[in-house]
Amino acid sequence: MKIELAENYGFCFGVKRAIKIAEENKNSSTYGPLIHNSKEIERLEKDFKVGLTDNHKSFASGDKAVIRTHGIPKNELEELKANNVNVVDATCPYVTKPQQICQEMSEAGYEIIIFGDEAHPEIKGVKSYAINGARVVTSPKDLEDLKLKERIALVAQTTRRVEDYMEVANYLIPRYKEVRVFNTICNATFENQEAVQKISKKADIMIVIGGKNSSNTKQLYSIAREYCKNSYHIEDEKDLDYSWFKDKNFCGISAGASTPDWIIQKVVDAIQNNR
Repeated sequence: MKIELAENYGFCFGVKRAIKIAEENKNSSTYGPLIHNSKEIERLEKDFKVGLTDNHKSFASGDKAVIRTHGIPKNELEELKANNVNVVDATCPYVTKPQQICQEMSEAGYEIIIFGDEAHPEIKGVKSYAINGARVVTSPKDLEDLKLKERIALVAQTTRRVEDYMEVANYLIPRYKEVRVFNTICNATFENQEAVQKISKKADIMIVIGGKNSSNTKQLYSIAREYCKNSYHIEDEKDLDYSWFKDKNFCGISAGASTPDWIIQKVVDAIQNNR
C-alpha cells in the first residue's frame, strides 16, 4: 500500500509562533488551551513547565499569562492587564485581524456578521470586539429571519471553508445596500484544504490527524470524506484500526494546523509497520 502525505498539512505559522512563545516563557500558564492538541499541551507542561488554566481570574498580580492562539474576549484581556498580570500574547495574527475589523466596522456603524461557530473560543474573542454586538451564523439559513441594518460587515472564522463562506456572502449581497466582505480565512487553511481535496480524490483511504476539538481538522476531515468515503479523523496512532487498511492500495494523510510533526510521524510509522 502506498502512503502519501498531502502537499500541505500540519503546523501553521500561528501555531509555530505560539509554541515558540510558550517554550520561551517557562513556568507560566496559558489561559485556555494554547492550541487544540492535548498531546502538544502535555509536552509543553512536561518539558517547559507551561501550565494551563481555564479561569482568567486565577492569575494574580505578577503572574505570567500566555494568551492562546485563538485569542480571548476583549474584556478579559483588559481585566488581566488591569490586575498587573504579565500578559504574553500568543494570539495568531490571523485572528487579531477579524478582531480589529469587528471593532473598526462596529464603530463605523456597520452591522457585524460573523460566519463561524459561536461556541469556539476564537469566535467568542472576535465577537467581543464588536462594540454594538455581532450576530454569528453558520449558513445562509441563519440569516433568513434577521432584520439587519443596511450596512453590513462580514468576517469569517479563520479555519472555515471558503465555499461555505461565499454562500453566506452571496445571500447578503443582493439583499442589502452595502455588504463589506472581509477575507479573514487564513492562507494555511486555504492551502491545507486544497491539498486534502487533491489527495483524497486519489486515495482509497484517508487519515486526518488532529485534536477532536480542532475546528480546522474537522474541516479537513469533512473535505476528505466528500471525496473518499473511507476517511477517518484520529488524534494519534493509538486511534488507528488496522482493519481499515484491508484491501486498500493508497493511503492519503493530512493533519490539522495544531498537529505537530512528531505525532504525524508516529502515525505514518504505525501504518507502515502494521499494514
